[in-house]
Amino acid sequence: MSEDHFVNPEVANAVGDWKGYVEAKLGFRNHWYPVRFSKEIAEGEAITVKLLGEALILKRIDGKVYSIRDRCLHRGVPLSKKLDCYTRDTITCWYHGYTYRVQTGELVNILAVPDSRLIGRRKITTFPVEEAKGVIFVFIGDTEDGPPPPLAHDVPPGFLDDDVMILGKHRVVNSNWRLGAENGFDALHIFIHKDTTLRHYRVFNFPIGHTPLPGAVETVEAPDGPKGVIDDFALHKPAWEGEVDGEVVVRGVRTGEASGTSAAMKTSCWLPGVLKVDAFPAPGLTQFEWYVPIDADTHIYFQTIGHEAKTDEARIKFANDFETIWKPHGLDGFNADDIWAREVTQPFYQDDYGWLDEMLCEPDVTILEWRRLASRCNRGIQTPEHLR
Repeated sequence: MSEDHFVNPEVANAVGDWKGYVEAKLGFRNHWYPVRFSKEIAEGEAITVKLLGEALILKRIDGKVYSIRDRCLHRGVPLSKKLDCYTRDTITCWYHGYTYRVQTGELVNILAVPDSRLIGRRKITTFPVEEAKGVIFVFIGDTEDGPPPPLAHDVPPGFLDDDVMILGKHRVVNSNWRLGAENGFDALHIFIHKDTTLRHYRVFNFPIGHTPLPGAVETVEAPDGPKGVIDDFALHKPAWEGEVDGEVVVRGVRTGEASGTSAAMKTSCWLPGVLKVDAFPAPGLTQFEWYVPIDADTHIYFQTIGHEAKTDEARIKFANDFETIWKPHGLDGFNADDIWAREVTQPFYQDDYGWLDEMLCEPDVTILEWRRLASRCNRGIQTPEHLR
C-alpha cells in the first residue's frame, strides 16, 4: 500500500463512527506518551527511542530530559548512528559537522563552515518532555501555536495522585498498538488467563468471561481532564461454565468466600491508549499500562503498578512485593498471555481488512465504545506525512 493510502480508505470509510480509530495506525498525535523510566537515563546520557514513527534522541542535561528528532537537516542521516557530543548540550552530526543545541534543536555551528548563513536560522524539531512518578513522557505533536495540554489530561485518574508509588517495566510487542489496547479492555479475554499463577498469591473469583449489563459502560469526556471509557465489573453477568454439546468442558474459579472478590473491580481505557485496572493484581494496587505506538506493527508495552505508600516502610514493602510477586507473576506471567494473543492477532488486522472481517459479539460493546470515544476525542492522527 502506498504512503498516500497508509490506511486502506475502503476500510476506513466503511466502519462508520470510529473511522478515526482505523486511521490511527501510527497512533494519536498531540498526546503525551511514556517512553522510559527516569532511572534509565543518567545525567549526560543520551538514548534513542522510536515513537509514533518518530526517531528521537533523549538526553538528560542538568537533571532535565530533552527530546530532539534523530535526523540531521543536512542530508537526513540519523545523528544517533554515531553520537558526537563535544559539549554537554550539543549534538554534532558525525557526517559533516552540523551541530545542534539539544534543548532547542537550533543549528549552532557547522564545524568546517563556521560562517554559514544557515547557522542560527534553522533547527531540528524538538518535543516537550515531562517526568512524573519516575516515568519520562514525551509529547508528540504540534506546539507552534502554544504549549501542550497538561500531562494530567493524558493519564488515567489516580496515576498522579500524591503518595502513589509507581513501579513497572516496558518491552516491545510485535503488534499494532490498538490490538494492545483492545486486548486489555476486552471483557471476554479473561478466558486466556484461566490458568494464571496469580491464584497462588491471592484468592479471587475468576469467571471464564462476563458480559456488561446496562449501565456498566460509562464514557468520560470532560474538556479539562482525561478522556476514557469505564467498565464496571459489578454490573456484569459472569459466565462460570463453558459447555460444548451439552457437556461442561471448562469452569471458572468461584471461591464462595467473602475474601474471594473478583480479579479486578473495574477496567477503563483512556486516550491516547492506556488501560487502568482497579484492585489489580491485588486489592490496594492499580495496574496502569500503556500501548505506545512505535510504528504500524510494533508498540511499547509500558506496564506499571501503583500503590499508595505514605511511609518508607510501605514503600520498601511494595518494592519488595513488586520484585518477588507482582512483576514475575503479574507483569511477566499473567500479561505474557496478553502479549502472545496480540502478536497472534496482528496478521489478521495488518492489511486493515480485519476491522471489517471481525465478528464481534455482545460483550464487545466495551471495545466499540472505546473505538468511538477515541475517534471523536483524540487531538490528531499521526500519519507518514508528519514524519517527513
